[in-house]
Amino acid sequence: MKKKFNLQDLDCANCAAKMEEAIKKIDGVNDASVNFMSQKMMVDAVDDRFDAIMDEVVKVCAKVEPDCVILR
Repeated sequence: MKKKFNLQDLDCANCAAKMEEAIKKIDGVNDASVNFMSQKMMVDAVDDRFDAIMDEVVKVCAKVEPDCVILR
């Protein structure tokens, strides 16, 4: 399943790259991209565990950029 999410308060392109790298390491994630300019994130992950994977994505992103909010 591939879904796009809007991001709020993502402050730097370097943080976006770090978030993208961290998301790609999560078990069950096939691909991910975080675009700083458009403030959007795309996550392609296993269908049956998508919600659990997104919970993990939120935790990982909070470690990199605590102010960033993923609008689900």
